[in-house]
Amino acid sequence: MRQFLHSKIHKATVTEANLDYVGSITIDEGLMELANIAEFEKVLIVDNTNGARLETYVIRGERDSGVIGINGAAAHLVEAGDEVIIITFHHADKPCAPTCILVDGENRFVRYLTERPGTVASF
Repeated sequence: MRQFLHSKIHKATVTEANLDYVGSITIDEGLMELANIAEFEKVLIVDNTNGARLETYVIRGERDSGVIGINGAAAHLVEAGDEVIIITFHHADKPCAPTCILVDGENRFVRYLTERPGTVASF
């Protein structure tokens, strides 16, 4: 089995960073549904602003709030205002089309992205 891209929220803006929370990333429930990300699912977070990469799990945020909240120790690496990519993976024998969404600066859905081996996604 190989590990393949399952879903992605591209160019999200971190709205809050809370050191005093136990851990995780809070994501707007509507964005979770659009990107096919489940609550408590493991995610990789790539910070486009500073290059940090970290793994954590998802908790559901208020629907249509635009919240992308970095919680716990990860708030040392990712700050409010940073641009991030939130990625999930799955195990399979061969790749299948992932669910990837692009959001604007206020974390509102813009459109689905198409990512296939050998192609370049357009923004």
